[in-house]
Amino acid sequence: MSEKNIPSLFGSMVFNDEVMRQRLPRDVYKSLTKTIATGGTIDPAIADVVANAMKDWAIEKGATHYTHWFQPLTGVTAEKHDAFITPIPGDRVVMEFSGKELIKGEPDASSFPSGGLRATFEARGYTAWDPASYAFVKDRTLYIPTAFCAYTGEALDTKTPLLRSMDAISREALRILRLFGDTTTKRVTTTVGAEQEYFLINKEYFEGRKDLLYCGRTLFGAPAPKGQEMDDHYFGPIKPKVSAFMKELDEVLWTLGVNAKTEHNEAAPSQHELAPVYATTNMAVDQNLLTMEYMKLTAEKYGMVCLLHEKPYAGVNGSGKHNNWSLSTDDGRNLVKPGKNPRENTLFLLFLAAIVRAVDEYQDLYRMSVAYPGNDHRLGGYEAPPAIISLFLGDELDEIIDAIVEGVDYAKHAAPTMNLGIPSVPTFRKDTTDRNRTSPIAFTGNKFEFRSLGSSQNIALPNIVLNTTVAKVLCDMADRLEGAENFSTAVSEVIRETFTNHKRIIFNGNGYSAEWTAEAARRGLLNLRTTVEACETLTAQKNIDLFKQFGVLSEVELRSRQEIMMENYAKVLNIEAQTMIIMASRQIIPAVETYLGQLAETAANKQKVCGEEAITLEKELITRLSDLNTKAFRAVEALRQADREATAAGDAHTVACAFRDKVVPAMASLRTPVDEMETLMPSELWPLPTYGEMTYQQ
Repeated sequence: MSEKNIPSLFGSMVFNDEVMRQRLPRDVYKSLTKTIATGGTIDPAIADVVANAMKDWAIEKGATHYTHWFQPLTGVTAEKHDAFITPIPGDRVVMEFSGKELIKGEPDASSFPSGGLRATFEARGYTAWDPASYAFVKDRTLYIPTAFCAYTGEALDTKTPLLRSMDAISREALRILRLFGDTTTKRVTTTVGAEQEYFLINKEYFEGRKDLLYCGRTLFGAPAPKGQEMDDHYFGPIKPKVSAFMKELDEVLWTLGVNAKTEHNEAAPSQHELAPVYATTNMAVDQNLLTMEYMKLTAEKYGMVCLLHEKPYAGVNGSGKHNNWSLSTDDGRNLVKPGKNPRENTLFLLFLAAIVRAVDEYQDLYRMSVAYPGNDHRLGGYEAPPAIISLFLGDELDEIIDAIVEGVDYAKHAAPTMNLGIPSVPTFRKDTTDRNRTSPIAFTGNKFEFRSLGSSQNIALPNIVLNTTVAKVLCDMADRLEGAENFSTAVSEVIRETFTNHKRIIFNGNGYSAEWTAEAARRGLLNLRTTVEACETLTAQKNIDLFKQFGVLSEVELRSRQEIMMENYAKVLNIEAQTMIIMASRQIIPAVETYLGQLAETAANKQKVCGEEAITLEKELITRLSDLNTKAFRAVEALRQADREATAAGDAHTVACAFRDKVVPAMASLRTPVDEMETLMPSELWPLPTYGEMTYQQ
């Protein structure tokens, strides 16, 4: 594709602002865009006009159907397609799409996770158009992003609370801005850029592994002779087939308005990353879900499978998703940008203080928002932040905060420069701080990078937590400042008190070190190591009060989500346990037995010809493999029993605890002898593709 065609290609399948300006009457366009810009209520009177324009545009793009595209609590998206056709007399049809059909859909809600909110016979649910997320055409269908709720009004999705949280933080941030004399800003918007890591594997190897097929990760596998220890894959040359995949992925994402910008090889062999430019948070969530979908679809065209699991291979880096979060006014002013003199930027310092306090007071929610089985394998694994939540701000901001807390003047440093000592290479200005890849949440100049997210997750929940917790602190600050006699004095006091009381959450050092674990404990920071521990905190009273205060989630909605998370944890581990049992019983143990038979036959023949001393190798190998295979067989039975007991343990929380405490150790006990047997077996008899084959042959 010519570079000249890219601008016309970008967003060509999106019913975006430019298309709306061209196709909608002026008054309808102004009404709709005002709703989008301010978060207000849409005027029902314009719905038919918008729907008709949207339908005509979609048909020109080849669409024959439309769907309300929503995000149930399954971790993936859902859609039900309806044709535009409407029958008319004379056995004919016309293409119609009404405002009512645009605004509201009615999918069956009984088969989606509800955490007890809905019984099976209570089937009715509703999808409601989200006008702030652009509709788009994909696969001859008009996709309309929507929220999803039960007949009784409870949210059954991730988008509904996300939109509520965006309204909450906008409302509270505006209160702060008004105190600083800003009378023109009408809305404050959170923006997100989600960097996406992933693995690619040849399809033949994927199909040869039941664990990848059912679980998305390998449950067995000995390390390859060469992993990532040479650091030669990171940012290395991209293989032709992978490059072709990336090129096609870019092009299809660009048509959908996704600002796919940066792509490169990641640290582990066969691992890669795609990073977009930021977008408004609800659109960023939609776009990241589309990105993951098209990664999988595009990989198939090149004979590959895209793995989005957080830890497809043991012993090599897993995949995360870095959530770059920022806060801006409707005229584009970034509220978390320090400026040239951050010490004198009181508005920035107040927002920074709010974020520091939010992360400290609600560190349990930040950990909960990235908690699920796949991420348990990754967090703290020397390629991801630890489970302990902390905040990295960098040396300059750390020194400013120290000066504020201690009540002393801050000595501003000269802007650092980099001179490589090569006359032909220009001297350039350095950033004021280094990067810290071990920090769960890191300030990176004008945004906060939440690095703990796993690669497969929907990014909505972490952003719901970010938005709501910061909204809470901004609300508390506004309550105090609005009644202050001397605003300047009061705001300085608020900033100083906040940094003083919550400085414990700031850590600029090595998050992987054992010393940090001990230091975090001394500071009183939480260390929620597993999904179950993290999810238990969701319904702490302070968290229920938080979400209720801002109308983001009710107590009933929170408890239902907690139950779904516990159920999902147990279901994932049950699938993994059953898969291990099948693979070990039907593939691995029989393969080893076959080889043992061959060894025994070889030994018997050699003994006849050469005597007892000639079969020392065979005897030792038979003994070793036989012992390991027996251990594997017994471990299978132990895992089978642990899985049965855990499944029958009781309620969702008890079952999840049983899987964590009994099934996970039993799975590890089975894997150990199997992985050792792999190193002793002839490659032609081992029934599974190996790590070396899967990671190095693309």
